[in-house]
Amino acid sequence: MKYWLHRFLSRFFLSGCSDYNPLKIRRACRSKAQARMAFKENNFPYAQGKIFINPISAFKFAKKNGFPLVVKPNVGGFSRGAYFPINTYMQLAKASLSVKKWWLVSIVEKYLLGKNYRIVMTKFGVMSVLRRYPPFVIGDNVSDIAKLIDNENLVRKKMNLLPIIKPIPKNLAIKQYLKKQQMNLSSIPNVGQKVYLHHKISLKLGSSVEIIDKKILTKQNRQDLKKILNFFDANILGIDVICKEGIEIDFNAQVCIFLELNSRPFLAMHNKPRYGKSEDLSIFYHQLDKIQIFDHGEY
Repeated sequence: MKYWLHRFLSRFFLSGCSDYNPLKIRRACRSKAQARMAFKENNFPYAQGKIFINPISAFKFAKKNGFPLVVKPNVGGFSRGAYFPINTYMQLAKASLSVKKWWLVSIVEKYLLGKNYRIVMTKFGVMSVLRRYPPFVIGDNVSDIAKLIDNENLVRKKMNLLPIIKPIPKNLAIKQYLKKQQMNLSSIPNVGQKVYLHHKISLKLGSSVEIIDKKILTKQNRQDLKKILNFFDANILGIDVICKEGIEIDFNAQVCIFLELNSRPFLAMHNKPRYGKSEDLSIFYHQLDKIQIFDHGEY
Protein backbone atom coordinates (compact mmCIF):
# COMPACT_ATOMS: atom_id res chain seq x y z
CA MET A 1 0.00 0.00 0.00
CA LYS A 2 2.80 2.40 0.97
CA TYR A 3 4.65 1.57 -2.26
CA TRP A 4 1.67 2.46 -4.45
CA LEU A 5 0.90 5.59 -2.42
CA HIS A 6 4.39 6.95 -3.01
CA ARG A 7 4.25 5.99 -6.70
CA PHE A 8 1.07 8.04 -7.00
CA LEU A 9 2.55 11.00 -5.11
CA SER A 10 5.70 10.90 -7.20
CA ARG A 11 3.70 10.96 -10.42
CA PHE A 12 1.35 13.69 -9.16
CA PHE A 13 3.79 16.01 -7.39
CA LEU A 14 7.14 15.26 -9.05
CA SER A 15 6.40 14.68 -12.72
CA GLY A 16 9.36 15.91 -14.77
CA CYS A 17 11.60 16.41 -11.73
CA SER A 18 15.24 15.35 -11.56
CA ASP A 19 16.32 12.16 -9.80
CA TYR A 20 19.95 12.37 -8.67
CA ASN A 21 19.59 11.44 -5.01
CA PRO A 22 19.23 8.01 -3.43
CA LEU A 23 16.12 6.97 -1.56
CA LYS A 24 17.61 7.80 1.84
CA ILE A 25 18.08 11.44 0.83
CA ARG A 26 14.67 11.72 -0.81
CA ARG A 27 13.03 10.45 2.36
CA ALA A 28 15.06 12.82 4.54
CA CYS A 29 13.90 15.86 2.53
CA ARG A 30 10.37 14.73 1.81
CA SER A 31 8.50 17.10 4.13
CA LYS A 32 8.70 20.78 5.00
CA ALA A 33 8.93 19.85 8.67
CA GLN A 34 12.13 17.89 8.01
CA ALA A 35 13.59 20.90 6.19
CA ARG A 36 12.73 23.17 9.11
CA MET A 37 14.56 20.84 11.50
CA ALA A 38 17.64 20.98 9.28
CA PHE A 39 17.54 24.79 9.14
CA LYS A 40 17.17 24.95 12.91
CA GLU A 41 20.09 22.59 13.58
CA ASN A 42 22.32 24.65 11.29
CA ASN A 43 21.21 28.01 12.76
CA PHE A 44 19.71 29.22 9.47
CA PRO A 45 16.77 31.64 9.51
CA TYR A 46 13.48 29.90 8.82
CA ALA A 47 9.80 30.71 9.10
CA GLN A 48 8.49 30.13 12.60
CA GLY A 49 5.68 27.64 12.28
CA LYS A 50 3.76 24.69 13.61
CA ILE A 51 2.70 21.32 12.20
CA PHE A 52 -0.99 20.62 12.67
CA ILE A 53 -3.73 18.18 11.87
CA ASN A 54 -6.43 19.84 13.96
CA PRO A 55 -7.09 23.43 12.80
CA ILE A 56 -7.39 24.49 16.44
CA SER A 57 -3.60 24.25 16.63
CA ALA A 58 -3.31 26.73 13.75
CA PHE A 59 -5.56 29.18 15.64
CA LYS A 60 -3.41 28.86 18.76
CA PHE A 61 -0.32 29.61 16.67
CA ALA A 62 -2.01 32.70 15.20
CA LYS A 63 -3.04 33.94 18.62
CA LYS A 64 0.55 33.64 19.86
CA ASN A 65 2.42 34.88 16.76
CA GLY A 66 -0.05 37.12 14.92
CA PHE A 67 -0.55 37.67 11.19
CA PRO A 68 0.27 37.46 8.28
CA LEU A 69 0.52 33.69 7.97
CA VAL A 70 0.76 30.97 5.35
CA VAL A 71 -0.89 27.54 5.50
CA LYS A 72 0.39 24.73 3.28
CA PRO A 73 0.55 20.93 3.09
CA ASN A 74 3.54 19.32 4.77
CA VAL A 75 4.35 17.44 1.55
CA GLY A 76 4.13 18.95 -1.91
CA GLY A 77 5.53 21.57 -4.23
CA PHE A 78 4.86 24.21 -6.89
CA SER A 79 2.72 26.14 -4.32
CA ARG A 80 0.03 23.45 -4.53
CA GLY A 81 -2.38 23.82 -1.63
CA ALA A 82 -0.62 26.87 -0.18
CA TYR A 83 -2.78 29.72 1.16
CA PHE A 84 -1.25 33.15 1.78
CA PRO A 85 -1.13 35.86 2.89
CA ILE A 86 -3.61 35.06 5.67
CA ASN A 87 -4.52 38.17 7.65
CA THR A 88 -7.69 37.22 9.54
CA TYR A 89 -9.04 34.34 11.59
CA MET A 90 -11.77 33.83 8.97
CA GLN A 91 -9.15 33.35 6.26
CA LEU A 92 -7.21 31.04 8.56
CA ALA A 93 -10.28 28.88 9.19
CA LYS A 94 -10.94 28.50 5.48
CA ALA A 95 -7.30 27.74 4.67
CA SER A 96 -6.90 25.26 7.54
CA LEU A 97 -9.77 23.19 6.17
CA SER A 98 -9.04 23.61 2.44
CA VAL A 99 -5.41 22.52 2.81
CA LYS A 100 -6.59 19.06 3.88
CA LYS A 101 -7.53 18.36 0.25
CA TRP A 102 -3.81 18.14 -0.45
CA TRP A 103 -2.35 16.48 2.64
CA LEU A 104 -3.67 15.57 6.07
CA VAL A 105 -0.63 16.93 7.91
CA SER A 106 -0.34 20.69 7.40
CA ILE A 107 1.89 23.59 8.39
CA VAL A 108 1.07 27.10 9.53
CA GLU A 109 3.92 29.58 9.61
CA LYS A 110 4.82 33.25 9.53
CA TYR A 111 4.64 34.85 6.09
CA LEU A 112 7.38 37.05 4.65
CA LEU A 113 6.93 39.14 1.52
CA GLY A 114 10.27 39.42 -0.26
CA LYS A 115 12.37 38.19 -3.17
CA ASN A 116 11.70 34.52 -3.85
CA TYR A 117 14.64 32.38 -4.99
CA ARG A 118 15.26 28.78 -5.98
CA ILE A 119 18.95 27.89 -5.64
CA VAL A 120 20.13 24.56 -7.00
CA MET A 121 23.15 23.41 -5.01
CA THR A 122 25.14 20.35 -6.06
CA LYS A 123 28.19 18.55 -4.74
CA PHE A 124 29.97 20.17 -7.69
CA GLY A 125 29.00 23.71 -6.66
CA VAL A 126 26.11 26.12 -7.24
CA MET A 127 24.37 24.94 -10.41
CA SER A 128 21.82 27.71 -10.93
CA VAL A 129 19.93 30.51 -9.21
CA LEU A 130 16.41 31.56 -10.16
CA ARG A 131 14.26 34.41 -8.95
CA ARG A 132 10.60 33.50 -9.22
CA TYR A 133 7.72 35.88 -9.91
CA PRO A 134 3.94 35.63 -9.68
CA PRO A 135 2.22 36.16 -13.05
CA PHE A 136 2.12 39.80 -14.13
CA VAL A 137 1.75 42.09 -17.15
CA ILE A 138 3.06 45.60 -17.77
CA GLY A 139 0.68 48.27 -19.06
CA ASP A 140 1.12 50.39 -22.19
CA ASN A 141 -1.88 52.74 -21.71
CA VAL A 142 -3.48 51.23 -24.84
CA SER A 143 -4.08 47.51 -24.37
CA ASP A 144 -6.46 46.02 -21.84
CA ILE A 145 -5.25 43.29 -19.47
CA ALA A 146 -6.71 40.54 -21.64
CA LYS A 147 -4.66 41.78 -24.61
CA LEU A 148 -1.54 42.19 -22.47
CA ILE A 149 -1.90 38.56 -21.37
CA ASP A 150 -2.23 37.50 -25.02
CA ASN A 151 0.89 39.49 -25.90
CA GLU A 152 2.88 37.97 -23.04
CA ASN A 153 1.80 34.46 -23.99
CA LEU A 154 2.86 35.12 -27.57
CA VAL A 155 6.31 36.20 -26.35
CA ARG A 156 6.62 32.99 -24.36
CA LYS A 157 5.66 30.96 -27.41
CA LYS A 158 8.21 32.76 -29.60
CA MET A 159 10.89 32.20 -26.94
CA ASN A 160 10.04 28.48 -27.00
CA LEU A 161 9.37 28.46 -23.26
CA LEU A 162 6.22 26.34 -23.47
CA PRO A 163 5.25 24.04 -21.87
CA ILE A 164 7.85 24.56 -19.09
CA ILE A 165 6.92 28.20 -18.49
CA LYS A 166 3.20 28.00 -19.06
CA PRO A 167 0.87 30.58 -20.66
CA ILE A 168 -0.95 32.94 -18.32
CA PRO A 169 -4.58 31.80 -18.16
CA LYS A 170 -7.65 34.00 -17.97
CA ASN A 171 -9.33 31.75 -15.46
CA LEU A 172 -11.45 32.41 -12.40
CA ALA A 173 -8.43 32.67 -10.07
CA ILE A 174 -6.94 35.45 -12.22
CA LYS A 175 -10.28 37.28 -12.52
CA GLN A 176 -10.89 37.11 -8.78
CA TYR A 177 -7.44 38.47 -8.01
CA LEU A 178 -7.95 41.36 -10.42
CA LYS A 179 -11.30 42.06 -8.78
CA LYS A 180 -9.57 42.47 -5.41
CA GLN A 181 -7.54 45.24 -7.06
CA GLN A 182 -10.73 46.78 -8.49
CA MET A 183 -9.69 45.72 -11.98
CA ASN A 184 -10.80 43.19 -14.59
CA LEU A 185 -9.62 41.82 -17.93
CA SER A 186 -10.97 44.92 -19.69
CA SER A 187 -8.99 47.35 -17.52
CA ILE A 188 -6.26 49.36 -19.28
CA PRO A 189 -3.15 49.86 -17.11
CA ASN A 190 -0.97 52.95 -17.42
CA VAL A 191 2.36 52.88 -19.22
CA GLY A 192 4.87 50.88 -17.19
CA GLN A 193 2.29 49.86 -14.57
CA LYS A 194 3.01 46.33 -13.36
CA VAL A 195 -0.23 44.48 -12.70
CA TYR A 196 0.08 41.27 -10.72
CA LEU A 197 -2.48 38.69 -11.79
CA HIS A 198 -2.10 36.49 -8.70
CA HIS A 199 -0.05 36.36 -5.53
CA LYS A 200 1.06 32.74 -5.91
CA ILE A 201 4.26 31.67 -7.60
CA SER A 202 2.80 28.79 -9.56
CA LEU A 203 3.70 27.54 -13.03
CA LYS A 204 0.05 26.59 -13.48
CA LEU A 205 -0.93 30.27 -13.15
CA GLY A 206 1.73 31.45 -15.57
CA SER A 207 4.43 32.48 -13.14
CA SER A 208 7.82 33.31 -14.64
CA VAL A 209 11.45 32.89 -13.67
CA GLU A 210 14.59 34.95 -14.07
CA ILE A 211 18.12 33.59 -14.21
CA ILE A 212 20.27 35.34 -11.62
CA ASP A 213 24.03 35.49 -12.06
CA LYS A 214 25.28 33.13 -9.37
CA LYS A 215 28.47 35.18 -9.10
CA ILE A 216 26.57 37.69 -6.94
CA LEU A 217 26.15 35.07 -4.19
CA THR A 218 28.31 36.09 -1.27
CA LYS A 219 31.04 33.79 -0.02
CA GLN A 220 29.13 33.29 3.23
CA ASN A 221 25.92 32.41 1.39
CA ARG A 222 27.76 29.82 -0.70
CA GLN A 223 29.18 28.29 2.46
CA ASP A 224 25.70 28.17 4.03
CA LEU A 225 24.23 26.45 0.96
CA LYS A 226 27.04 23.90 0.94
CA LYS A 227 26.47 23.29 4.64
CA ILE A 228 22.82 22.39 3.97
CA LEU A 229 23.81 20.03 1.15
CA ASN A 230 26.43 18.32 3.30
CA PHE A 231 24.03 18.05 6.23
CA PHE A 232 21.93 15.64 4.14
CA ASP A 233 24.92 14.19 2.25
CA ALA A 234 22.96 14.97 -0.92
CA ASN A 235 24.15 15.10 -4.52
CA ILE A 236 21.77 17.94 -5.37
CA LEU A 237 19.15 20.06 -3.57
CA GLY A 238 16.77 22.75 -4.69
CA ILE A 239 16.80 25.26 -1.83
CA ASP A 240 13.95 27.77 -1.59
CA VAL A 241 14.62 31.01 0.24
CA ILE A 242 12.93 34.40 0.55
CA CYS A 243 15.17 37.43 1.12
CA LYS A 244 14.01 40.91 1.97
CA GLU A 245 16.96 42.46 0.12
CA GLY A 246 18.52 39.77 -2.08
CA ILE A 247 21.03 36.95 -2.29
CA GLU A 248 23.85 39.46 -2.84
CA ILE A 249 23.55 40.14 0.92
CA ASP A 250 24.53 37.53 3.52
CA PHE A 251 21.49 35.55 4.65
CA ASN A 252 22.19 36.34 8.30
CA ALA A 253 22.55 40.09 7.61
CA GLN A 254 18.97 40.65 6.44
CA VAL A 255 15.41 39.54 7.05
CA CYS A 256 15.41 36.15 5.37
CA ILE A 257 13.74 32.75 5.68
CA PHE A 258 14.62 29.36 4.25
CA LEU A 259 11.40 27.72 3.11
CA GLU A 260 11.97 24.15 2.01
CA LEU A 261 14.27 21.66 0.33
CA ASN A 262 13.72 19.75 -2.87
CA SER A 263 15.64 16.52 -3.32
CA ARG A 264 14.24 16.23 -6.85
CA PRO A 265 14.32 19.82 -8.15
CA PHE A 266 12.51 20.68 -11.38
CA LEU A 267 15.58 21.58 -13.42
CA ALA A 268 13.76 22.17 -16.71
CA MET A 269 12.72 25.69 -15.71
CA HIS A 270 16.38 26.62 -15.23
CA ASN A 271 16.85 25.96 -18.94
CA LYS A 272 13.83 28.06 -19.93
CA PRO A 273 13.99 31.44 -18.15
CA ARG A 274 11.59 34.20 -19.18
CA TYR A 275 14.09 36.80 -18.01
CA GLY A 276 17.86 36.80 -17.90
CA LYS A 277 20.38 34.91 -20.01
CA SER A 278 20.06 31.14 -20.14
CA GLU A 279 23.13 29.35 -18.81
CA ASP A 280 24.99 26.36 -20.18
CA LEU A 281 24.47 23.79 -17.42
CA SER A 282 25.78 20.84 -19.43
CA ILE A 283 28.86 20.42 -17.23
CA PHE A 284 26.63 19.91 -14.19
CA TYR A 285 24.32 17.47 -16.02
CA HIS A 286 27.37 15.55 -17.23
CA GLN A 287 28.74 15.22 -13.71
CA LEU A 288 25.37 14.38 -12.16
CA ASP A 289 24.62 11.77 -14.81
CA LYS A 290 27.81 9.92 -13.88
CA ILE A 291 26.58 9.39 -10.31
CA GLN A 292 25.29 5.85 -9.87
CA ILE A 293 21.96 5.64 -8.06
CA PHE A 294 20.68 2.11 -7.52
CA ASP A 295 17.24 2.77 -6.03
CA HIS A 296 15.57 5.21 -8.49
CA GLY A 297 12.47 3.04 -8.68
CA GLU A 298 12.08 2.63 -4.93
CA TYR A 299 9.89 4.77 -2.68
